[in-house]
Amino acid sequence: MIAYRQSAERFIPARHHAALVLDYACSQDLHHSGDQLLRGTGLSHWDMPAADCLLTPQEYLQLLANIMRALASPDSSFMLGQQMLPGHDGALSHALLQAQNLRQALDILCAGHARLCPLLTPRFREEGGLAVLYWTDSFSAPSQLPALVEMHMTAVTAMCRWLSGERLPWRYCINRSAPAHVEQHQMHLGSDLRFNCHLDAMLIDPAWLDRPWPRGNAMAASVALQSMASDAPALTPSLLTALYDYLLENIRMGPTLEGSAAAFGTSPATLKRHLARHGSHFQAELDRVRAHVAMQLFQMRGYDNEAVAQYLGFHDATNFRRSFKRWTGLAPSLLRDALLQF
Repeated sequence: MIAYRQSAERFIPARHHAALVLDYACSQDLHHSGDQLLRGTGLSHWDMPAADCLLTPQEYLQLLANIMRALASPDSSFMLGQQMLPGHDGALSHALLQAQNLRQALDILCAGHARLCPLLTPRFREEGGLAVLYWTDSFSAPSQLPALVEMHMTAVTAMCRWLSGERLPWRYCINRSAPAHVEQHQMHLGSDLRFNCHLDAMLIDPAWLDRPWPRGNAMAASVALQSMASDAPALTPSLLTALYDYLLENIRMGPTLEGSAAAFGTSPATLKRHLARHGSHFQAELDRVRAHVAMQLFQMRGYDNEAVAQYLGFHDATNFRRSFKRWTGLAPSLLRDALLQF
């Protein structure tokens, strides 16, 4: 049975995430505004949260929303991202600090995402001469997704620059239209930006993955990773993340609501209710995974429509083209051509 967490569960240590947000807010003098900015956050004061204080994803999202709204600054998400990683999460953060290279750092980040970055899920793929780190929403926060993506991309960019001792040549795909001013993106991420993508992703040449980092320590990283593995319950993913992973693994077998519910040890009706609480439904999640797989096949394997249609189990390319346009709003040929140019 697949384990998962829901958005109303308390599992996010306030000292690891909320404390960083509070500290930045205090540095901007927001604590003088009183406690109204803490409403709905599970926090009652601006002091360091207690060691046993746990927040729900909804409360952590509310805290971020309150602080960013009060700051009303285009650089808030980027500044918060600068402080986010490696973080202060014991063995996980220590493992990141001791990572020997980019590949190991990304592996640690993806394995420990439930603690290191609980609101977005990073996924890493390397294929066809391209390495891609892409992000999906863990708890369905569409209104905050642009800021969360900026925050998380900045966090990875800044961490890699610090640990490697140089600025890595990341390229960025952002799933929204370009803002009126892109200065903050360019300052914190770089100039190699593409907006209006259908995936939030960071791309890099695989040659950078195994380049040794000066801070890397093989033994220390190994010990930290062993400690991390002993705390498996803390790494339980969200429902949306766990379902995405299940659908991705079984995408060629035509996953159904009934089969998915059985894998999660619940009834189809219960799974539908749980997804509804996350503002989603089974078909939307399945379509999202299919769209992402199709884009990966276009970009990383150079597949054409017919090959992708066959891979995803469509009867013919016409049905695939119709479905793909429903998923993304674009004909697959247009998106494929755009992806191959990046």
